[in-house]
Amino acid sequence: MITLDELAPGWSRRPLRELCSSIQAGPGQRAEDKGRTQANGGSPVVLPRDLRGQRIVIEDAAAVPTIAWERARTLVKYQMAEGDILLTRTGTMGRCALVTEEHAGWLFHPNLVRLRLPEGRRASAAYLTAYLSATAAQDWIRTRAAGAVIPSLSTRTLGELPVVLPPAAEQAAIGATLAALDDKIQAHTEIARATRAYRSELADALMNGVLSAEP
Repeated sequence: MITLDELAPGWSRRPLRELCSSIQAGPGQRAEDKGRTQANGGSPVVLPRDLRGQRIVIEDAAAVPTIAWERARTLVKYQMAEGDILLTRTGTMGRCALVTEEHAGWLFHPNLVRLRLPEGRRASAAYLTAYLSATAAQDWIRTRAAGAVIPSLSTRTLGELPVVLPPAAEQAAIGATLAALDDKIQAHTEIARATRAYRSELADALMNGVLSAEP
């Protein structure tokens, strides 16, 4: 088993900041941003609660917060791109998600950090997402954020996180394998969520006499 102290031949260890072209916290909120949703129009914003199982999961599209287009145009540097990685930096620490094409162009909450890899290293994004969600990285993050009333992690501290790197081909294989499992988990989670919602609606209809339980 590979540990942070013993690396296999061909493997290396580098701080996160050396792997990323940018480590960017989300833009600060203004009073006019609060209370806006898709019904008001504007650029959608990913929240910390939307990071689940290494993916961005939006349960209620109508409730997604937005920022007015006029202000969003000044926040272009905070737009997400496919292959970016989001990580919670306050509160519930360490949840992460790989940004897919579905959420490219969205903005992200100030309690999130966006990791962006250089153009030539985008293929490593799935591996890095898996690494950040693994036990060693999660323990490191929680240790550095401990001691505060509201746990938080600065982008500077996050940049010091040591990342264990196998050779490029192995990174791709590990990332693809774990990403495929994450996709399966997400699919099953969505099935369970939809089934729960259907069960609740069916129970109400049956118990109010709207539907009959007879065949």
